[in-house]
Amino acid sequence: MRIRAIVIRILRQFFHDKRTLMMMLVAPMLILFMMSLVFNGNTYVPKLGTVNVPAPLIQKLQDLNAEVVAYTADEAQTELDAVHLDAIIAMNGAAPQVTLEGSDPSKNRAVLFLLQKALQSVVPANSNVNSSSNFQAPNITYLHGSTDMAAFDNFGPVLIGFFVFFFVFLLSGVSFLRERTGGTLERLLATPLRRWEIVVGYILGFGIFTTLQATLIAWFATSVLGLMLVGSFWYVLLITVLLALAALSLGTLISAFANNEFQMIQFIPLIIVPQVFFSGLFSLDTMSVYLRWIGVIMPLKYGADALRNIMIRGAGWDRIWLDVLVLAAFTICFMILNIVALRKHRKI
Repeated sequence: MRIRAIVIRILRQFFHDKRTLMMMLVAPMLILFMMSLVFNGNTYVPKLGTVNVPAPLIQKLQDLNAEVVAYTADEAQTELDAVHLDAIIAMNGAAPQVTLEGSDPSKNRAVLFLLQKALQSVVPANSNVNSSSNFQAPNITYLHGSTDMAAFDNFGPVLIGFFVFFFVFLLSGVSFLRERTGGTLERLLATPLRRWEIVVGYILGFGIFTTLQATLIAWFATSVLGLMLVGSFWYVLLITVLLALAALSLGTLISAFANNEFQMIQFIPLIIVPQVFFSGLFSLDTMSVYLRWIGVIMPLKYGADALRNIMIRGAGWDRIWLDVLVLAAFTICFMILNIVALRKHRKI
């Protein structure tokens, strides 16, 4: 009977805590559903630009499901610089000249494997194309990266953004929650301070430590782990700090809807996990088009894109300014929502 009483008490606690019940039942199914959308997508289709490539080779590449568009040399280079192409293929006698965009090793391998199959299968059609046995090996060059580029160099910028965002979100949310449950926030609300002053004060106060954390993570990844860094470290630092501020303001906002630390942790599957899928850690090109728009509302996507552009492609302000503005806009938006959320504690 005593064991039965304990079981009944625990069951009642769960049924009275609707948030915990929902997280246990709904969150796993939501994450599994999102994983199915990511991993059951279409096979990646390489995007190739061709310059003076014979029609039979182009046709064979298309038969192998590549997306092939013919360009002039200048047009192809422009598209490659804008990361609209995975590679440019130009003919130099019997030897294809292949220029890979190079920032993603998996796409590089896909392009080279596809080209090898096409060259082995194409039939001779003109003077520029001999039999497959007489083809010279393609000349491979890289716009970004190199043959020695590791997968970690490609994923590293995304991981930097993720760890900055995740830990700042969690720690700031729990810390702000303790300020509220400990009575500190209520005492501040009883003073003449305005809501916006409280929010800005907390963001700046926590922001000092989150900036230090973001700086240490960026330094450790590039200097100690040797992660590829082609662009400026100061741009890397700028993006990581902006990501940290966005996570900080979001964490304090979400903490307003939690009553304890456990409930704060429960928000991770709904806030953090979806951002991982749309951050660029997994290729969005294989995902259904109607799902890709979800990434637009994910701060981590903009941070990861900017970090990849800086660290792998050596991009400067002209390539990252939009990501900077969007991350700043997210922070300001979350701060405004924080001010609104404080209304349930005090009317001003």
